[in-house]
Amino acid sequence: MSEWLVLAIAMALVCALVLAFTAIRHRRAAADEDTSETPDVIEYMTMMVGVVYAIVLGLAIAGVWEARGAAEDSVRREAQALYEVTQRADVYPAAVRDRIRGEVDAYVSHTVAVDWPLLTSGESASAEGGELLGRLRTSVTHQSPATELQAQAYQPLLDHIAAADEARHSRTQSSESTLPGVVWFGLLVGGVVTVGLIFTLQIRRSGRELLLAGLFSALIVFLLFMVWSFDAPYGRDGMDSAGPFQELFPKTAVAAAR
Repeated sequence: MSEWLVLAIAMALVCALVLAFTAIRHRRAAADEDTSETPDVIEYMTMMVGVVYAIVLGLAIAGVWEARGAAEDSVRREAQALYEVTQRADVYPAAVRDRIRGEVDAYVSHTVAVDWPLLTSGESASAEGGELLGRLRTSVTHQSPATELQAQAYQPLLDHIAAADEARHSRTQSSESTLPGVVWFGLLVGGVVTVGLIFTLQIRRSGRELLLAGLFSALIVFLLFMVWSFDAPYGRDGMDSAGPFQELFPKTAVAAAR
């Protein structure tokens, strides 16, 4: 089921619950109930709860957004480092150059075809990716430079492989959820409390009040959905987060994704 369909259903259900509860409360209200005024203390408490929840929700959104940005940066550094390896290997003989580029393609293919479905499902990346990268490092390390040009390219090649390895470790370590369970509990309970405080203000069934109550409830659901969506650094499904690999290694990435 699409994430946007889940969001639409959740927003519609919450709005329907709020409107239904308002209608039920209005029918069961006493005939002499005075809804023209609300005690000042209730208005103050409602305002404070809303402000505190907005601050917590904003911090949660900022945290997951920062974590996703860091994850995307790791992917870009890893893909760019591997691309530089394929370009700098051009100074070696054809057999050595093709072997190095073939090992890079094998690593990229494994990353896109095997690691990415694991990352988007919240699991850890496979150990085979590290083995393929280690094989690439061994191939470059054991290739003695035969010319001055190869000698100049030798150390940069090792540096780029080390950068790719570092970015890979950063990528694999940031695949889990950013927010702990206790934060999610607080966000969900806080959302219920914040929406529930609407009824302490003795909301009536006027069109304007019902519209504002529904929009406010839908906004809370949308913000919680945003936090949930960004809490997966590499997304919940699809290959969008593998964009740098697809841009720099289009043929290998497309073949691996099929």
